Amino acid sequence: MTFARLSGTTLAAAFATAFSLGAASAETLRLSHNTGDTTTWHQGAEKFGELLAERTDGALDVRVFPNAQLSGGDQMRQAEMVGRGALDLVVTSAINVTPLVPEMAVFSLPYLYSSYEQVDATTQGAPGEMLSEILLDKGIVVLAWGENGFREVTNNTRPIRSPEDMRGLNMRVAGPMYIDVMNALGANPQQMQWGETMSALQQGVVDGQENPIGAVIIPQQVYEVQKYLTAWHYSYDPIFLGISKEKWDSYDADMQEILRETAHEAMAYQREITREGTAQGIDFLREQGMEVYEPTDEELAAFREATQPAFDTWAERVGEEIVSAFQDAIAAAN
Repeated sequence: MTFARLSGTTLAAAFATAFSLGAASAETLRLSHNTGDTTTWHQGAEKFGELLAERTDGALDVRVFPNAQLSGGDQMRQAEMVGRGALDLVVTSAINVTPLVPEMAVFSLPYLYSSYEQVDATTQGAPGEMLSEILLDKGIVVLAWGENGFREVTNNTRPIRSPEDMRGLNMRVAGPMYIDVMNALGANPQQMQWGETMSALQQGVVDGQENPIGAVIIPQQVYEVQKYLTAWHYSYDPIFLGISKEKWDSYDADMQEILRETAHEAMAYQREITREGTAQGIDFLREQGMEVYEPTDEELAAFREATQPAFDTWAERVGEEIVSAFQDAIAAAN
């Protein structure tokens, strides 16, 4: 029987069979990230999945799991799981990887940065590549860097205008370095998974927290459970999209290039929408009833001085070579 003589029913069956075979050959990659499905983290992850499916003609599909679901809610474990091949992909922040790679704390050293230009000179330049090489030794291939952003402090007790205003506050923090920072300010840090934080704020278990405006505070509606915000820009936190080296090595060079290019485009989109949300965020938060305080240069200098001990402690842990590379890139960006 020739192809031209196939009946309509036979043709339909042939196409259905071809489609089912194609669908069966599609590979689904699991991507885990820390935050909820309203955040720019999630939007960046979804964008990556959309672009990857498009550019591989459906050969690779990404399923995104928010709130660290695949690591039992433990946002610190995700990178380790990717490193040993138990997870395919992760979007996580630098500070959440410090238990595995202490050098990642360099990005978040208190008052290291003062502008996005300085940030981009490190995450998109040679310093970022240095950290990518260290992560590679842990079994994680960094595909692209995104943005969590400059971390601002919120609380329900009082406005924060000076280091003294932090004294005695119970503050939720994300990682070990921020414990030292809060101790230096006289606060009582409590390390806590993000999935537990909103209820802890609602119930008064903690007085406050610190996170970026555009990536977390607005999309996670922190303003509904916090009254005061101080835009002190005390620490910056990038995110990265990483893939298991085991999974990466299973692809040929062409597919690796597609993965990397797609990740760069998705994280560029994620940085863009995060910065847009941050730029509009102060006015929005005031409209929602938050009391927002923006410190003067003199007040910021007092916070910088108070957190210097934490800077010095963690700079030593990170290592002089890495810290110097970051400081040189920042100076060049100026």
